[in-house]
Amino acid sequence: MKTRLANLYELQLIDSQLDELEELRGDLPLIVNELTAQMQVLQNNIDAKTEEKNEAQKKRVSNDNEIAELNEKLKKYKAQLYKVRNNKEYDALTKEIDFAETRILELEEENKELENVIGTLSLEIDELQDEIKKLQEELKEKESELKKIIQSNEKEEARLSKLREEVVSQIKKNDYNTYMRIRKARGGIAIAYVHRGSCSGCHNMIPPQRQLEIKQNNRLFTCEGCGRILISAEIAKEVEANFNK
Repeated sequence: MKTRLANLYELQLIDSQLDELEELRGDLPLIVNELTAQMQVLQNNIDAKTEEKNEAQKKRVSNDNEIAELNEKLKKYKAQLYKVRNNKEYDALTKEIDFAETRILELEEENKELENVIGTLSLEIDELQDEIKKLQEELKEKESELKKIIQSNEKEEARLSKLREEVVSQIKKNDYNTYMRIRKARGGIAIAYVHRGSCSGCHNMIPPQRQLEIKQNNRLFTCEGCGRILISAEIAKEVEANFNK
């Protein structure tokens, strides 16, 4: 049982050191993810506006082509006016001419609106691209900071991770699951020890009889105040001495 408790406390020491290494990174991983997400949102916006701009440009080209065709027809119709033989033919030609001229005016007006839309979209796209450039610079800076921190602690983190695997392999599955559940609920600290008659985790007083039982290392106890697994001070000192060698 003593070995069982010692293994759990050693795991706690390892995890606490890994947590410290994680804390050195601070909010950098979160900031990097947020900047990346912001850039993706901006890029999606740019893509949507670019597609809208392209459609407007295609429509303008289509209108220009139709205007050119209508102008050709107008030349043809006006030339035919001099060759009409009766009022019926004249009325038919003037009707076609009126339709063509009206349609040309409509298309030219639509092209003016399309020009405004294209101009507005171009400005908006440029502004969004400027925002992305700023975010890219900030992201590059944060990624560089994070990389330096990771590289400086890479060996130690790898050593601790390997040691953790070795220790976990010696712990019963039920004990490990209990440890992880408490660790998650108690800010990363799942194991506490008796210190001056109190729990080292929450400082709740431990009854003298319970202190004696914990000191015997015959079973697993939990603190009535915080729910952490309690071990004796002797096991804690022994494990810490071996761990810090």
